[in-house]
Amino acid sequence: MNKLFDRRRFSGLALAAGAAAASLLLSGCGKVPDTIKIGVAQPLSGPLGALGQDLLNGVNLAVAELNKGGYTVDGKRVTLEVVSVDDKADAATGKTVAQQLVDAGVVAVIGHLNSGVSIETAPIYAAKDIAQIAISTNPKFTQLGFPTTFRMVGNDTLQARAIGSFAATQLGAARYAALDDGTPYGKGLADGAAAQLKSEKKEVVVRKSFDDKTTAFNELAGELKAAKVEVIVSTLNDFQALALLEALRKVDHTKVSLLGGDTIKTTDMVKGAGIIEGIYATSPVLEAKEFATGKPFLEKYIDAYKKPPAYGGHYSYDSMYVLSAAIQKAKSAAPKDITKAMHSINGYAPVIGTMTWDDKGEQRYGAVGVYELRSGSWELRMRSDRW
Repeated sequence: MNKLFDRRRFSGLALAAGAAAASLLLSGCGKVPDTIKIGVAQPLSGPLGALGQDLLNGVNLAVAELNKGGYTVDGKRVTLEVVSVDDKADAATGKTVAQQLVDAGVVAVIGHLNSGVSIETAPIYAAKDIAQIAISTNPKFTQLGFPTTFRMVGNDTLQARAIGSFAATQLGAARYAALDDGTPYGKGLADGAAAQLKSEKKEVVVRKSFDDKTTAFNELAGELKAAKVEVIVSTLNDFQALALLEALRKVDHTKVSLLGGDTIKTTDMVKGAGIIEGIYATSPVLEAKEFATGKPFLEKYIDAYKKPPAYGGHYSYDSMYVLSAAIQKAKSAAPKDITKAMHSINGYAPVIGTMTWDDKGEQRYGAVGVYELRSGSWELRMRSDRW
């Protein structure tokens, strides 16, 4: 009788323990689903389509590697899934597709390329605690007060200091001009560069703004010659800069140097080689080949897409790896947990080495490179994160 009672008691205890264990197991699994969705929002069509596709390629390459390697979160094998949208480099479209990503259940977003789009979409992601990792450089992006904004690279403030500092200390001139294309990006960068020049006791004798389509620069060329400008700091687009160089040649004022931003660091600018004494460009998006581990990445990228990266695919690739580490650190697929982990992580980035953020989401080790156009290609002159 007692023996039978003991067996029943033991059986009941075993069932209760099993139920409790199952409950705990289900509770743990509830935080980590079988599939974790990562949003990618970039311009995939239009003039910037190649750059946006490059950023998407970087994420896809990283996700493929992580899935193949058996990615786990809190001991559970999960599949990472990329959900991509085309923001068309347009703020209104960006807001629409941002909401689509939120509705699709993404836990984080790698996007957007354009600062104007990133700034407008940030409140949509922040409302759901979704981390937004952008390559946009406008300082305002991380000044919105959201804990969800993260920047992959150095911002415009650092780039403006780089332009002004390099122009003042390396180009050995006394009289400068600062030109911009009228966009918030271009004007802000040129204003910052001009301020840096003035802080280094250099004289900016010509300061002009144009729209981003102007190519009639004969009058400006005459003004630059009359003012004896030796260095032109410019945020004009490449086709505008080329038109300006032709105008300078017409008035025989070619003993000058041009130092620009990302918008002239293009293959088309090769057409301007030899017209003036020197052509330089700055960029916070350093090339993959500049890093010690860049070669293996380039080989994998070219093998996968049959062409080299067009812009910053290595930054989005690294961002995905650091994001994957943050998810593992959070032991959760909840956006709020991931965002919190992102702020505390000292992330290993396979190509650039380290990707880590301050409390506002600024990249702690973002650097700006200065490039010179030589023999038909852009060659790195120097780079620093302490301009």
